Parts: sequence; structure tokens; C-alpha cells
Amino acid sequence: MKKLSDYAGRQWPADVLDNSIKGQVVAIPAVQDGICQRCGSRASEKLPSGQLYCRGCVGIGRLDAGQLLVRCPAQSGFPKSENGGLVWQGHLQPRQEEVSKALLAAYKERRDILVHAVTGAGKTEMIFPLLAAALAEGGRVCLATPRIDVVNELYPRLSAAFAVTIGKYHGREEKEAANEQLVLATTHQLLKFYQAFDLLIIDEVDSFPYAGSPQLHFAAKNAVKETGCRVFLTATPTSDLLAEVKKGNLAIVRLNRRFHGGLLPVPRLDFYVRPFLRGGRLHPKLARQIVKAVKAGHPLLVFVPRIAEIPAYLAAVKAIKDLGPVRLAGVHAQDPDRLEKVEAFRKGELDLLLTTTILERGVTFKHVWVIIIAADDAIYPPASLVQIAGRVGRDKDDQTGLVLFCYHKYTRAMREAIRQIKEMNGK
Repeated sequence: MKKLSDYAGRQWPADVLDNSIKGQVVAIPAVQDGICQRCGSRASEKLPSGQLYCRGCVGIGRLDAGQLLVRCPAQSGFPKSENGGLVWQGHLQPRQEEVSKALLAAYKERRDILVHAVTGAGKTEMIFPLLAAALAEGGRVCLATPRIDVVNELYPRLSAAFAVTIGKYHGREEKEAANEQLVLATTHQLLKFYQAFDLLIIDEVDSFPYAGSPQLHFAAKNAVKETGCRVFLTATPTSDLLAEVKKGNLAIVRLNRRFHGGLLPVPRLDFYVRPFLRGGRLHPKLARQIVKAVKAGHPLLVFVPRIAEIPAYLAAVKAIKDLGPVRLAGVHAQDPDRLEKVEAFRKGELDLLLTTTILERGVTFKHVWVIIIAADDAIYPPASLVQIAGRVGRDKDDQTGLVLFCYHKYTRAMREAIRQIKEMNGK
């Protein structure tokens, strides 16, 4: 049986309180005055018994008005150390160093701060000194992100950089609760914590499902100790965060260059084609561009708007006469082999990967080029287009590359994405 200390800083639903832990935990009604105490939603749905329950966080286990929400207090602290277990031997560039110093200053004052940095700026490395400072003080730290893929990509990087206990939590892997000093998790997992962390860093705060979710914003606030603070990382800040900056409630630091000093790739707009696909065949102009990209030796990400379209586009790419032997696959959020396919593409075992927006951000592939089919589709807001373009040119030895918008009509979102990219490049 696990020790109660493994659940430090956590909360969970219970029908009755276990007598063996009375006095060691706090138990409150799961629903108070009609409000769910785990996610802040109004519990308005009824069970057959007539009890109200919360639909806002039902995905991680139902809470109803007849239950308790049990909270295990966080421990006072971990042992202090000289450098927080940091074993990373890399160095920050001068611009990155400035951002890192701003983060350390904000943490010293326990002030929330927003980092607005272009894609490929090296945000992960920039937070290493901050992580080290918090961990050295004996603090508990969480790095949260909306996407499972990003959690899986960051975990080996953090494990290599820090010699401390690290926990990885997301919905695709079963893991028992443990009181790790450094936690890496999806933002949904924050619903399971209560006043657990001295420092919470949320990456890709503009990304679904965190962006626009009152429940996850509530969870992010509850997961931090009253004496703790938060850091928000993004390349495309949301209007609510910028409003908090304007009010003086949130500090901000900006970085408009990639870690290698290069500019963001500006998407090509010379690909007005109609239709993209007909009779199982790609538009000849689009097919020629795919052939050109693959034969140039660059791994190619091809984005399509919807999961249902992937099989048809896979078949159409395979049918391109001049393409020759090509290793390709399609991937999407419900794909049971999603993680394996992404890793195969990263390792160079696939030449072309058809994908939805699950790979629009937070993942890095060396030398990749990008084609967006139907860039004018409503599923692509400006932030999404900027993030997809940001997959290209991230290597210091390969700072440019193809970003191609294929479209039927030139949309406001496309225009805004181009504007944002050029604005950051011009600063």
C-alpha cells in the first residue's frame, strides 16, 4: 500500500473519509453552493438519485454533491541543494540570458510572469536556471502543458538536465501518485493537485484545451501554494493574458529571435489551388510540390484539417507517379499508435507524416518542411498557423525552409498570421 505522503498536495473524491487518515487530510463537500470545488464549474446536472454532479471535470472521475473532496496537504519542503540538481552543460545565448534573469527576478518576488517568445526561441532551456533556483530552495515545481505529445517530448530532456525525482503524468499512461519534486504533466492533471507547487510553469498557454477553459484555469490557480507563483510561456499570447499585463497584474518579458538568432520562416502564399483533392488524386500543382520537398531530402509534415480526411490524402500521396518509394504515415489524436509514429518521424524512419493540428506546436523535428492543405479552413486560427510555420527552421545549421499555405481563399487568419510573423522578424 502506498504511503499517504505520496499524495502530498493532491486531492481526490471519496464517498466517506478513511478513518486511518483522519486528522492528516482535509475533507470538504465536493460541491458547495452548487459549485464544484475541483474545477470551479456549476454542478447543474442530476443523477437518477437527484444528486447534482459536475460535468466540467467528469473526464477524470465524477464528483457529485454527496461526495467529499479529500485534500492531502503539501509537505513543507524538499532538502535544499546547491544547484537544484541541474546537470545540464549547455549555455544560453545573450537574449535568452536576459529572459532567464527576468524569470529569476519574478520568482524572487513571487510574481506571476508571461514569457512571449517566438517559436524556436529555446524556451525550455531558458527556464532551466529558474527550475534550478526553485529546486535548490527545496521547492516543488510543475511544468504543465496542454498536449500529451509535448509532455512526452519534454520528459527525456528534463530527465537529462536535472538529477532530481521527476514524475510524468498524462491520460495515456497509468501512473500511481508519488511526491516527486519536479512534475511534468498535462494541464488536465492539475485538477488532481491542490496547493502543491511553489512554482508552476505552463507552456503553450494559448493551446487547446487549456486556452479558453475556465476549469483548467481554475485548476492552475488552485495547484499553486499561496506563497507560490506561475510562469506562462507562449509564442502567441491570448487576449486575457495581455489584458492582465496591461492591468499590471502580470509581468511580461519578450524574445523575438530564435535561439540561433535567425528569423521565423514566412509562409509562401502562391499556392491557390482548387480543388485540393478530386477523384482520389491531388491537384497536380500540390503533387509536384510534395515530390519536390520529399526529393530534397527534408522530412515533410503535411497538415490536413480533419481526421476523416487523412486516409484519402494518404492514398492520394501514395498514388503520385513521380514520388517513388516513400515512407509515410498518418497520425491524429485518436490514433492508438500516435506516439510511435511521431517518434518514427523524429528518428527519420518516415519521410512524410500527414497530421492534424496535434503536431502544430511543442514538438521539434530536425530539417522539417511543412505544407498546410486548406490553410483557409476555419480550424486554423492565426495562432495555429504561426505555430505550424514555427516547426520549420529551428536548427542552427538549417534556419530556413518551406512553409506552404495551400488555400482556396485568402482569409483574415492567414493575413494575421503573416502579419505577426513579419512583425516579430522586424523587431
